[in-house]
Amino acid sequence: MGRTSTARERLLDAACGLMLSRGYGTIGVAEICARADVKKGSFYHFFESKQALTIEAINAHWAAQRPGWVATLRGDGPAEDRLEQLFLHQAAAQRTAKTQDGAVNGCLFGNLALELSNQDTAVQARLTEIFEEQIDLVHAALTDAAEQGTIPTPAATRTTARAVLAQLEGMVMFAKLANDPAVLDGLWAQTSRLLRI
Repeated sequence: MGRTSTARERLLDAACGLMLSRGYGTIGVAEICARADVKKGSFYHFFESKQALTIEAINAHWAAQRPGWVATLRGDGPAEDRLEQLFLHQAAAQRTAKTQDGAVNGCLFGNLALELSNQDTAVQARLTEIFEEQIDLVHAALTDAAEQGTIPTPAATRTTARAVLAQLEGMVMFAKLANDPAVLDGLWAQTSRLLRI
């Protein structure tokens, strides 16, 4: 029986890692292939372009992250605690990146949205879908929190859910800019206060 190739997965992993650490524009197909230990000719066997690879890398990254979002936000217990856990998990991921890689990487989706939103409509569309799904998950948790009486009912809107996600993404961006995960200390406490204004 023939050996199963892992080249496609290695290319996706390499692309995710490079895009997280350096962004989209500064990396090329040759560097992705070198990091993945895949011949450049093989790249085009799996992906027709760097854009196609980027969309697949985004999909793979969300496929890895989505179960955690769902398990946390749709889990048992008070809804506000679930939201806090989501924020704590995101902050912990940035601390881990700083410890392992020496740098706060930020959020792949947020990084690419900032870099490519006006340049690549296909990537923009996929990122929009992922952010909308994240907003839906946060909105459902806010609705639960309002039903549990821990936040005011008027705060349990999709608009508020978008603002909560924006608070998370924005503070992760500031932590990346400062290369300091301590920027995320107290993030949930700040966000929680915004839900009660």
